[in-house]
Amino acid sequence: MNDSAENQTIDLPWVAIQRNPRSGAGLQAKPIRDLIAEFRRLGIRPRLYSKREELDKAVNDPIARESLKGIVAAGGDGTLLDVMNRHPNVPVAILPLGTENLCAKYLGMKRDGKEIANVVAEGETVRFDVGRLGTQRFMVMASVGFDASVIHSVHAARKGHISRWTYLKPISVCLAKYRYPKVKVFIDDDPEPTVGSLVVIANLPSYALGLKVASSARGDDGLLDVRVMQRGSLFHMFRYLGLIYYRWHEQVRDVISLKGKRIRIESEEPVPIQIDGDPAGFTPIEINIETNVGELFVPRGRKF
Repeated sequence: MNDSAENQTIDLPWVAIQRNPRSGAGLQAKPIRDLIAEFRRLGIRPRLYSKREELDKAVNDPIARESLKGIVAAGGDGTLLDVMNRHPNVPVAILPLGTENLCAKYLGMKRDGKEIANVVAEGETVRFDVGRLGTQRFMVMASVGFDASVIHSVHAARKGHISRWTYLKPISVCLAKYRYPKVKVFIDDDPEPTVGSLVVIANLPSYALGLKVASSARGDDGLLDVRVMQRGSLFHMFRYLGLIYYRWHEQVRDVISLKGKRIRIESEEPVPIQIDGDPAGFTPIEINIETNVGELFVPRGRKF
């Protein structure tokens, strides 16, 4: 199913499909088979890749690029993040095959290959803001603290497909050992920091398990929404989780809601960071907003 570049015809529209073998997007996965079959029925040539360098070579070929319709990220949020960072100027569709699929849920993209092929064929795209941490862009959110520590642990031990069950042991270990170091959060040019133990920087309102940590976050307002949970302990971690579940957290005094274009976070000791479910190093960090740069295929008529 992986056509060679030599056989690519210039006049036939084509799509590159980046699959992530570790996210459940195996070669025989039914949604991918349905995606390929529907593209062919629609007169769009699908080219399936598991090796990133092969997709990069095809997409960056100037002749093949003329008829490229877009890239399908067949995997989870990490696959989307990887594709967007490698090819920021190409529209991307999501075939959600990961664990949480936060961005796909927000966009209304289902785990249905036939439907995703038709979304791409219709060609409706929306440009979103993206967050940027160093050279890495992210669509949904970044966080600093306990949940980032869990994600670091999960990926350090990862050997294959991640499910929600994969998180149970790392969560239990972090609950027992995490020390909740304090971090300082600086917004734009404000010299006075907000101090807390857990920080979420959201571009979209989505979060794991359907939780909305930053309910007012929008992907087109030129701002990042920041939530700083100030208290650090096992008790308060469970307390914050309950408050977030019932959407009461933004009304309590020790959860600080902020907005800004540039977020700087410092700490006396390195504190783990994650972006869109992938490890992203340790503090200190600076996160910025890039406006109107992430182009994603969306279902026709979808409102945001």
